[in-house]
Amino acid sequence: MAKLKLNPLADRVVVQPAEAEEKTKGGIILPDTAKEKPVEGTVVAAGPGKVADNGEVVKMTVKVGDKVLYGKYSGTEVTIDGEEYLIMRESDIFAIVP
Repeated sequence: MAKLKLNPLADRVVVQPAEAEEKTKGGIILPDTAKEKPVEGTVVAAGPGKVADNGEVVKMTVKVGDKVLYGKYSGTEVTIDGEEYLIMRESDIFAIVP
């Protein structure tokens, strides 16, 4: 993976969504319109953290390379160098997948 030309601010993270399933477990091939939006992806960039009311920076829990689960409609979709990414707040991430 090439270095991403994007530096998120504060508590924002950039996630590369996992590929949508091409077919069902039963083997039926799904057209693009029937594919579910992925809810899993990989963190490719993370900001330094949120600034608390007292001025201290609250460090991020997620880091680059973490596989994460997020809400189906979380984040803002962006395309950089032909690749699809989501920019979202760390609070939109539900879990880190081991």
